[in-house]
Amino acid sequence: MVVYSFSIICAYLLDMVFGDPQWRLHPVRIIGFCVQHMETFLRAVVRNEKVAGVLLVVLIVAPTYGIVFLLIKIAFKCSLYLGIAVNAFLIYTAIAMKDLKVHVYKIYDALKCHDSIRARKALSLVVGRDTENLAEKDIVRASVETVAENSVDGVISPLFYAFIGGAPLALSYKAINTLDSMAGYKNQRYKNFGWASARLDDAANFIPARLSLLFLTVASWLCGSNGLAALRIGIRDGRKNPSPNSGIPEAAMAGALGVQLGGLSTYNSVCVLKPFIGDNIFPLQMRHIKKSIAIAYVASGLFVVAGVVWLMYISNVRH
Repeated sequence: MVVYSFSIICAYLLDMVFGDPQWRLHPVRIIGFCVQHMETFLRAVVRNEKVAGVLLVVLIVAPTYGIVFLLIKIAFKCSLYLGIAVNAFLIYTAIAMKDLKVHVYKIYDALKCHDSIRARKALSLVVGRDTENLAEKDIVRASVETVAENSVDGVISPLFYAFIGGAPLALSYKAINTLDSMAGYKNQRYKNFGWASARLDDAANFIPARLSLLFLTVASWLCGSNGLAALRIGIRDGRKNPSPNSGIPEAAMAGALGVQLGGLSTYNSVCVLKPFIGDNIFPLQMRHIKKSIAIAYVASGLFVVAGVVWLMYISNVRH
């Protein structure tokens, strides 16, 4: 347990200092490459799209777990220190807290310079919605929603699975998340083929999303925002979003900042009216982008501390 705790702490600190590595052989990029080519293969040989989609999930997630598990096992057999290093490095590649900050701060800096065109372009790199015609308040809204949602997908969820099963489970989660981002759409092409990817991603994020409410609430209070409102709005509005998970951190963030999220968004030229989340106490301003990142950062740190304490408690109970 001490070994796993140390590996996760090292992984988290690596992400805080260096951010997500940009190497071509990044594990998540390799997973994405495999998803792309496996989709082409399965569509060609399996007629039933739902069956093909289920096979895609199995053929991506199972080998990811198996390969990482073997790498970790071999590393620990060679040396305890090598095992810790490999486990820490692979977990590090599954976390994306600093990367989220870097991308979102590009939006903030562009807005600060009154450069809406650059802000929209930077936003387009981190969201799936159309950004070409967004006003400043809508750019801020999309940024805050992205920070809230990715505080779970990019940080809390991979850490949650790292604490349960080390790098193999953390990267298996990233495989599931990658499948959802590539195939989990409700359009004509992926409605059936991506069904299994989307449902598995919902299941994988179910517990971490609900844990995020607690950690975002405490983080909001520590950052000088309204922690009680984060908890209240998170409970009240967390289920309004069509997604069973993303609405919870978004509602908590909306409550903490005293803003209203949701509303009209456009995806591939199709307008979608999402339920409003939060109370419109303050108008959305670019300062809310920085505040949301600060809250997400503190929440991630609290989650690491809580996870380490939990592992130590389990270790003491077993002994």
